[in-house]
Amino acid sequence: MDAFYVSVELLRRPELRGRPVIVATGTDPTARGVVMAASYEARKFGVHSALPLAIAHRRCPDAVLVPSDMTLYREMSGRVMSILESNCDRLEIVGLDEAYLDLSDSPLPKSRCRKIRHQIKAETGLACSIGLGPNKLIAKVASDLDKPDGFCVLRQEEWLQVVGDRPASLIPGIGPKTQERLDKLGVRTVAQLAQADASMMEETFGPRTATSLLDRARGIDTRAVSSERQRKSESRETTFGEDVEDPQVLLDALERLVNELCASLSAHDRSGRTVTLKIRLQPFRTFTRSRTLDSHTRDVRVIGGVVGELFDQFEIDAPVRLLGVGVSSLDDQQPSSSEPAKPLTLDLEV
Repeated sequence: MDAFYVSVELLRRPELRGRPVIVATGTDPTARGVVMAASYEARKFGVHSALPLAIAHRRCPDAVLVPSDMTLYREMSGRVMSILESNCDRLEIVGLDEAYLDLSDSPLPKSRCRKIRHQIKAETGLACSIGLGPNKLIAKVASDLDKPDGFCVLRQEEWLQVVGDRPASLIPGIGPKTQERLDKLGVRTVAQLAQADASMMEETFGPRTATSLLDRARGIDTRAVSSERQRKSESRETTFGEDVEDPQVLLDALERLVNELCASLSAHDRSGRTVTLKIRLQPFRTFTRSRTLDSHTRDVRVIGGVVGELFDQFEIDAPVRLLGVGVSSLDDQQPSSSEPAKPLTLDLEV
């Protein structure tokens, strides 16, 4: 989906079309909010998701700030995904605004893609960009080559011809740190990565990662479209409007986060083994502390107790900007019946 959150907001605020619009966690540019989505007009100024709102405001002071409405976005996402599901045998949802469709059995896949774009536009008013390719990697890259409201077909034999001169970071999974290491090897484009010496790559990245990078640069991807996507972790976090030094305020925030997290785990019949505490200190130092339990749990007393211990063991030497709690190594099976099905009142002590 193209600029999904912004596009949804423009449906109910059509007067904002053509203007730089930022969907954010708040509407005060001086507060510690972050950008959740930016219209293409705002992106021209260097505004992008996860950018601190204060920086976004400096780059584009005329942008209209719109508070996020996740309930509405989830509702619209559900409508889009229902349309996709009705047009394919296998649908893999990877986010509120993105999915993979397996059209292997379709005799006319290009016609099907055009139908999907038209149907989404007609029934929701939203635009999407579709990439059609022989595997998930090529289809994903193709979907980014013709945005917004585009449709790009990319064949295996055309892969390097079309994207070979593009930066290697075009390939999903190659972030700034990986690109930095590739730069040191003189590997800057997709074509250069595809032709890189295997032994040199293995020495730098290790055999497994090297093989994966080389395959992706050559457009090779054997992953199947799977309708069963297992969630591996769940977390909650909060960014304070002002840096916090009061331990009780921090404990109250942790209590709320743990209760929200455990309530969600219980509602979805999930439990986990690894409990993580996240702390961000002034000016922007982020730390995580984790502990893996002997068995899966969603018991608020157990998870809260671990969070309290991790917090107690952490030496806070500066005001706190952000707190987060999470549980990973999730299992959708029910934990033992001795655990309470609903969250209890959490009492953290330090």
